[in-house]
Amino acid sequence: QVQLVESGGGLVQAGGSLRLSCAASGSIFSINYMDWYRQAPGKPREFVARITNGGSTVYADSVKGRFTISRDNAKNTVYLQMNRLKREDTSVYYCNALRDGLNYWGQGTQVTVSS
Repeated sequence: QVQLVESGGGLVQAGGSLRLSCAASGSIFSINYMDWYRQAPGKPREFVARITNGGSTVYADSVKGRFTISRDNAKNTVYLQMNRLKREDTSVYYCNALRDGLNYWGQGTQVTVSS
């Protein structure tokens, strides 16, 4: 089992920044990669960014150049630095971990970008 807890969401003006955190606990030693997803009201959940065990990263086109995913292995935490936020970034952001073929999700953290 893997437990994931997101934090760092909030209300920010367009053009501002936020940093989300995802703290992992439990059986984390064989996690293959960790992702951030987001879901806006009435829309399907969408991929945002991924970081692998080796540190490779992948981003959705919509956030490329504005968001940065990183990890602190000592703290078992993955971060999502979000810069130049837009209103369309407003969503609940979820952390996801893949381990032994199983997906684990956090409870989500709300990000609201105002104009």
